[in-house]
Amino acid sequence: MTHPSRTPGAAISPENVLVVQDDLEAGRSNGAIRDYFEQSSHPVASFFFLAFRSGALLTYLLGSLFSNNFTLIFVLVILLLAFDFWTTKNISGRLLVGLRWWNEIQSDGSNKWVFESASPDRKPNNADSQLFWVVLYGTPLIWGVFAFSCVLTMKISWLFIVAIAIAMNVANVYGFSQCDKDAKRRWTTNLVAQSALGSLGSGATGFVGRVVTSSIASFFSSRG
Repeated sequence: MTHPSRTPGAAISPENVLVVQDDLEAGRSNGAIRDYFEQSSHPVASFFFLAFRSGALLTYLLGSLFSNNFTLIFVLVILLLAFDFWTTKNISGRLLVGLRWWNEIQSDGSNKWVFESASPDRKPNNADSQLFWVVLYGTPLIWGVFAFSCVLTMKISWLFIVAIAIAMNVANVYGFSQCDKDAKRRWTTNLVAQSALGSLGSGATGFVGRVVTSSIASFFSSRG
């Protein structure tokens, strides 16, 4: 008796097995991406957060396959890096993890870091938070690998692009890391202050209650 879906005597080749495995892996990847965007609270912000970063990386890697014009590739990569830097700092970070930072130049010429964070009552989305922090820290590492490759191959002009990319990505890493620390420090301080005020209030209420009770008892005992 032969299997209805197979030709009698046909054998499963290693190539067919690899094709099936690739299809399964692609299906799992597509399913993971679909699941994330279904769980995300801000899928549009997540999409552009990934699009600008991956666009800069892919343009750097594959741009020379479509054009021999280094200036064109340079301009496209820098534009994508600039879009990514601005949207990450002002939009993606605020929506995905509730953080935003910027730098102000004071009248004396010094720089002042300003950190903004959402209320501690804000319920975080774990999928958004995990995506943001993994991609934020992972992207400079990828550019670092490209920098090492440029040094080995002595591609100084391409190294210039990579250096700009690392500088812009590291700036966001530092800004959001400090912003996250500042937010946690302020939340902890507020919790301690609220706890202290609550203890003081309960202690004062108990003291007033004891004074009133003692006064009432003294009043009735004197009348008796």
